[in-house]
Amino acid sequence: MHSLVQPNSWVVLRLPSGNLRVLQVAPNTTISLGKYGSFPTNLIIQRPFHLTYELLDKQPDEAFNRLRIVPSAELYADILAESSTTPTSEDVTPAPDAESADGATPAAVEYSLVDPDSGVVVAVTDSAGIASARQTLTLDEIEALKKDGTDAGRALIAKLLLSHTAIDQKTEYSLAKYKLLKTRKYIRRFSVYPLDVPMLDYWNLEDKDASKILEMRDEMIALVGCWANVHFGGADICEVQPTAKPEQVGDDTNMEEPEPIPTSAPGRWLAVDDTGGLLIAAMAERMGLLYAPEADKLAWEQRGAKQSSAKQDKPASAGQEAEKSEESSSQTATEQDNTAVVKPEPGQVTQTSPTQTPNKRPIDHTRHRKDDAAPYAHANTITHIHPNAQANLSLLRYYDFDAANPSHTPYHPLAKHLMTLSWLQLLHPELDQAYTSAPPSATLDEIYSWKTNRRSTYHKKRKRWVKACHIIDTTRKGEFSGLVVASQMDPVSIMRHAVPLLAGGAPIAIYSQSIEALTELADCYSLGRRAAWATSMPEELVDKSLEEQEKWAGNDEFPLNPSLVLGASIQTSRVRKWQVLPGRTHPLMSSKGGAEGYVFTAWRVKPAEGKVEARGNLRSKKRKVETPSTAS
Repeated sequence: MHSLVQPNSWVVLRLPSGNLRVLQVAPNTTISLGKYGSFPTNLIIQRPFHLTYELLDKQPDEAFNRLRIVPSAELYADILAESSTTPTSEDVTPAPDAESADGATPAAVEYSLVDPDSGVVVAVTDSAGIASARQTLTLDEIEALKKDGTDAGRALIAKLLLSHTAIDQKTEYSLAKYKLLKTRKYIRRFSVYPLDVPMLDYWNLEDKDASKILEMRDEMIALVGCWANVHFGGADICEVQPTAKPEQVGDDTNMEEPEPIPTSAPGRWLAVDDTGGLLIAAMAERMGLLYAPEADKLAWEQRGAKQSSAKQDKPASAGQEAEKSEESSSQTATEQDNTAVVKPEPGQVTQTSPTQTPNKRPIDHTRHRKDDAAPYAHANTITHIHPNAQANLSLLRYYDFDAANPSHTPYHPLAKHLMTLSWLQLLHPELDQAYTSAPPSATLDEIYSWKTNRRSTYHKKRKRWVKACHIIDTTRKGEFSGLVVASQMDPVSIMRHAVPLLAGGAPIAIYSQSIEALTELADCYSLGRRAAWATSMPEELVDKSLEEQEKWAGNDEFPLNPSLVLGASIQTSRVRKWQVLPGRTHPLMSSKGGAEGYVFTAWRVKPAEGKVEARGNLRSKKRKVETPSTAS
């Protein structure tokens, strides 16, 4: 996670009204905040997050607002003043005169706005003749003050407080609430926050369509990640830099392969995500894969800039080479006129000089492209299973990763550690054309004889086929470290095909909006079903091996194999906000509703082969009681 605002990154701007603005900070552009004003993006780039800025008044020769960082002492001035000082009789606003017996309006009252630090009277107003009105400022006057925009809205807020004739009738809490309401409406401030997973989840729940993320709250995301034990699974042995052997002959350097690192937990997680990539983002953040290193991104951008500049310089160099070729051709023509041409006799073999270069480019067998190597890691990976032709991971674009075209962001860690496949590719790979239709193999001589377009098309097809084969084969092999599910599919059907792919002791965490589907799943692994399975196993599984029993499709009595999972339970959690005030402590009544959300948790186990029996004689130890005769 970056601590500074990076160029072209996504950030969240919290406005005084409480609304959130999610936008991309592109350099040399202007961000418009509507009625609050606009400012250049370069003023917040490479600055820390969680700062509050104030839009200053526009200069006469500038079309934008400059920013001022609001210190914390100014932000919490009211709170600090209330805690440090207590009101005295001198600080209390004088009450209006008591009403007369005939119900006449009270006499004129003078209100003053006093600076709490220095005690200087900032402004004074007189409410004579307008005591019947609460707010003496008209809408036209307020609009005129808003257009002036002086002092970032603070002057307008002060005039609104001074123009309120019933300010003395408000209690301490009512006055603070009124001041906060006007401040949120007219102050020109905003705060910059990083778009992390909790903020992305909150933004989708409050401002976007919550059903697209299955109404998954932040506490449910944390609960699923904890019970699934999602963490950094260790470095991949393929990412270890190879070392050079000490014996070197000339320029040839033999690189020895890195020694394999023995590990019992490779850190491979299986995920089923129907939240648009929110669950994958939460898992990647726990595994250290969500944010791309700034050095790798900068190196990739510099490499792309060099390639684009080289392409722009090609036309000019091509014209110079054409002029040189014309001069050389004219010189060779004059030389051919002065020299005699000797034709070889029939049967005579012509010999070429050693300095003559052939027309065909020599093939360098040591620098050919390796299309047979899959560009994926073997540890600390996420394998995502989806029901569509292409995975829906649109929310990952806020973290600079294009799930539809991972080759566009090769510097991102998810490009090597995130693998996606459909249920069709997992269950019936022979029906998938990307897996079965292997491109024809060709030798290096044939590849170098082709044109550039045909050669690039061949490499793309072969890389696509190698990727599909690697993902499908490694997924069907199994031995995953955990299963994380947030889907609208039937959890029973998911567990039927996903549990055999897990290693022994792997945790399972399944999120669902309602409890009914998870209750049905928990019943499949209940104690009663396990006891019935142990006493009377289905007849079709009596002579089957353990591997065949794990892949059993189930029947009406046993929808799933209850001996594969232990510790099945269902739980939920919900964070409720409370208002904490003296004598006014109660939960907020205006919190957002929606689905409660539940999590099913369990552990994968490997059943023992054969029948487990208890042996030995059970003897109960009797307590020896001493009698009086024996004691004497």
